[in-house]
Amino acid sequence: MSTPTTPATAGFAEEWEEWHRGKDARLAAEHGFLAITGLHWLAAEPRSFPGVPGAWSTGPDGVTVTLDEGTELVVGGTAVRGRHTFGVIPERGGVDAVWGDIVIEVAKRGGHDVVRPRDPGHPLRVAFEGTPAYAPDPRWVVTGRYLPFPEPRPTTVGASVEGLKHVYDAPGRIAFRLDGRELSLTAFNGHTPGSLTVLFTDATSGVTTYAANRDLRVDAPGPDGTVVLDFNRATNLPCAYTDFATCPLPPAENRLPVAVEAGEKIPHERRA
Repeated sequence: MSTPTTPATAGFAEEWEEWHRGKDARLAAEHGFLAITGLHWLAAEPRSFPGVPGAWSTGPDGVTVTLDEGTELVVGGTAVRGRHTFGVIPERGGVDAVWGDIVIEVAKRGGHDVVRPRDPGHPLRVAFEGTPAYAPDPRWVVTGRYLPFPEPRPTTVGASVEGLKHVYDAPGRIAFRLDGRELSLTAFNGHTPGSLTVLFTDATSGVTTYAANRDLRVDAPGPDGTVVLDFNRATNLPCAYTDFATCPLPPAENRLPVAVEAGEKIPHERRA
């Protein structure tokens, strides 16, 4: 499936390389996902956790921490001491508390409050050498059509953490043709207005690409519903690198029966 190198394909590859370096840089940022040292689930009874000061709990008023005398956190630019209540955190929301070089993420995932410390010195981050990937190939840039549902469909999917569930509103699906086959993928709302994101697996999953999921971001559809799926930019979610992520799994219908030999491969960290 290799494509002869031409000025056009060379430019395509250069753009992809720049994009991929940026993606890996965000992943390995000082307090990015590779810096997470633990995933701690909160309960009504206060508990202490490794690498995190104080005793943490959750209840009707939200997440609370009680700090030892002489210990302080910085929350929203303000130093807090003693007992501090973060309030009720919305689903998929979060608040950062700074403790020296450590950033403590206080978040809600799958209806549960969690604490995740992020340490820039975490070995997973320090040793990171980048994510392996297929060579970019214009063959894997596919034009599709966005087909909105009459109403967004609440869609429950599993998670990389056993027993956890995520619920997303699916606004529609994307139909496209690949390797002579008519295929479609259920889409979720993207990170910017009008954009979409697709979680999927395919025949490479668990062989050359991460078994659980891959993520593809799609720009907002054109006026006629046209969308572009660039499978060269299919990425791993954080759970491909660390067990301290709560990533969603794809909807069952998003298991493609073809081998999409494009995008990111299984991280070195998982192969080891």
